Amino acid sequence: MKGQTVQQTIHESVKRHKDRVAMRSKEGEQWHEVTYGEMGKRIDSIATALIEMGVGAGDKIGIFSQNRPEWSLADLGILSTNAVSVPIYATNTAPQAAYLVKDAELKGLFVGDLEQFEKVKGLLDSVERLEWIVTFDDMATGQNPKILSFGELLERGAKGDLAEVAKRLASGNPEDLATIIYTSGTTGEPKGVMLNHVNLEHQFRTVDESFDVTPDDRSLCFLPLSHVYERTWTYYVYSKGAQNNYIQDPKKVVELIKEVRPTVMVSVPRLYEKVHGMVFTKLEQAKPLKKALFLWALETGKTYEYKVRRGQPAGLMLSLKHRIADKLVLTKIRDAVGGPKKFFSAGGAPLAKEVEEFFLGAGLLVCQGFGLTETSPILTCNTPKDFRLGTVGKPAPDVHVRIAADGEIQVKGPNVFSGYYRKPEASIEAFTGGWFRTGDVGEFDSDGYLRITDRIKNLIITSGGKNLAPQRIEGEIGRDFFIEQMAIIGDKRPYVTALIGPNFDALEDWANREGVSFKSREDLVKNPKVIERYSRVMKENSTDLASYEQVKKFTLLAEPFSQEGGELTPTMKVKRRSVHEKYAAEIEAMYS
Repeated sequence: MKGQTVQQTIHESVKRHKDRVAMRSKEGEQWHEVTYGEMGKRIDSIATALIEMGVGAGDKIGIFSQNRPEWSLADLGILSTNAVSVPIYATNTAPQAAYLVKDAELKGLFVGDLEQFEKVKGLLDSVERLEWIVTFDDMATGQNPKILSFGELLERGAKGDLAEVAKRLASGNPEDLATIIYTSGTTGEPKGVMLNHVNLEHQFRTVDESFDVTPDDRSLCFLPLSHVYERTWTYYVYSKGAQNNYIQDPKKVVELIKEVRPTVMVSVPRLYEKVHGMVFTKLEQAKPLKKALFLWALETGKTYEYKVRRGQPAGLMLSLKHRIADKLVLTKIRDAVGGPKKFFSAGGAPLAKEVEEFFLGAGLLVCQGFGLTETSPILTCNTPKDFRLGTVGKPAPDVHVRIAADGEIQVKGPNVFSGYYRKPEASIEAFTGGWFRTGDVGEFDSDGYLRITDRIKNLIITSGGKNLAPQRIEGEIGRDFFIEQMAIIGDKRPYVTALIGPNFDALEDWANREGVSFKSREDLVKNPKVIERYSRVMKENSTDLASYEQVKKFTLLAEPFSQEGGELTPTMKVKRRSVHEKYAAEIEAMYS
C-alpha cells in the first residue's frame, strides 16, 4: 500500500476480491449489491468516458450528491484519470454550490438528484470553465449535449479503450493532488483544503497499525462522503476488500444499523448520544426493579470490560455476574446498534465520557479520535489496545503534536495538507514555523493522551474575567435526549445563558404522556411545565461545572438551527456569529 495512489491501491484490491460484495444500497425494500469485480469495471468505464470527454491529469471534477454507490464510483473514476475530485455537500444551497464550482475551477460536475441538478444546471451557461454535468438519477435534461445521465456515461465508457486508463493508473504519483475538500466555513468563506495521495496513504497505515479490518467486515456509510472522515474511511474499507453499505438519508441510520449489522464503522458523537439518550429516556419510565437491574448490568459490564481489555483477569465471580448481565441486558443494547462490533470510531466533536462508558459496559468500544480536514483527518486516536476514555487518544504514527503557549494544538506530519487552493495568504497563516495551527485548544495528560478543550475562536471571557469553553458546557448539558442543539452565550456578559433547540420528537411524546396541551411548537416551548423540565435537566447535568460555567437562563427555540437558516455549516457545526445575529433579541432578553 505504501508509495501508491488511492486508485492504484483500490484497483489492486478489486483484483484480489473480485467475487466479494463491495457495495450495497437500499432502494425501497430491496438491497442492491455490487461485487468488487463489477465495481472495478464501472470505475474503468467512468475513467475511460472521462478521458474521451477531455478530462486530463490535474483537472478538477466535482461531486454534488447524497451518499450512494455512484458517489464512490464517480470519485474513484475521477482519480483513475489522475484528475482531482472535489466534493460538494449535498445540502449546500445553490449559491454555496456555485461558489465552490467557480472557486475550484471545475471542468465537470456529477450531481445526484433533481434537487441538486436544479441548483447547478444554470452554471453550464454562466461558468465558462464548466463543460458538462452527469446526473446520477435519470431526469429530463432538455436534450442538452452538455448533460449526460450516469447510465449514458457508463455505456460510453464500456465501449472505449482501456489502454489510456491503464497508462494513467501507472503514471499516478503519490505526491499528486488527489482532492480539494472545502471546509464548512463557520466564519468567512469556505477554503479548499488540498490533500495528496501521501496524506491519504498515511491514514491507511495509521488504521492498519492498530485496527483489524478484513474482507469479512461490514461498514455503514452514512456520514457525508463530502466530508474527509467518511471519505477516507471508505477508501480504506475498499482497500481491505470489506463491504460498504450506503445510506442516502442519515436520519435512517438508527433503523438501518439493525438491518445491516455493521462490524466496523465511523460516526460523529451525535449517533452515540442519540442511542444513549433513547435508552435512558425509556429507563425513566421503567419500574424501579427493572431500572435497578439495568444499572447493575451496565456497571458490571463496565467493570468487566475494563479488566479484560487491559489484560487483567476478570475472576470467576465477576465473569459469572457478567454472563448474567449480558444475557439479561447488555446483549439488548448491542442489538440496538446492529450487534457486536470490532470497534466504533468517533470524531468531529467531543464525546462525553459517560456515553463512552455506557457503550463500553455493553461491550462496544468507541475509539474516539481527533483531526481536521487539513490532517486527512486522523491526528490522534484511541485504539482497541490503547485507549483512555475521556480523551482523543495518542498521536498517530509519524505525527508530532505540541501545545503552544496559548493552549493551541499544533502539528506536523505526513497527513498534513499542502495548503488552501488559490488562497496563498490563508495557507501561510495556517502554519507557524512549519507547524499547522489547528485552532483547537487541548492538553496532554501524564500518559500522553490528548484532551480537547474547545476551539480558540469559541472561547468565552465573561465580564467578570472568567475563561469558559462553551464546548465543555454544551457537552455536559447536551447529554439529555430532549436537547438536540445548543449554543452557549456569555462572551463579555455577566453570566452564561443558552439557546436550546429541543428534540421535538421526544418532547412531544413526553408532553402527550404528561398531559401538556399544545397546538404548535411555539406553544410547547413556552409551556411552564416544559420549561421546568429543562431547568431540572440543566441543574442535574451541571454538577461537574463550576458555578461561573453554569447556565443561569435559557431560551427554548421553536425552530431548530439549520443550514438553510444560516446557523449551521454543512457538517452541522453551529455558526456562532450567525446565531448571535439572528437571535439578538432573545439573547438580550436573557440579560435584561
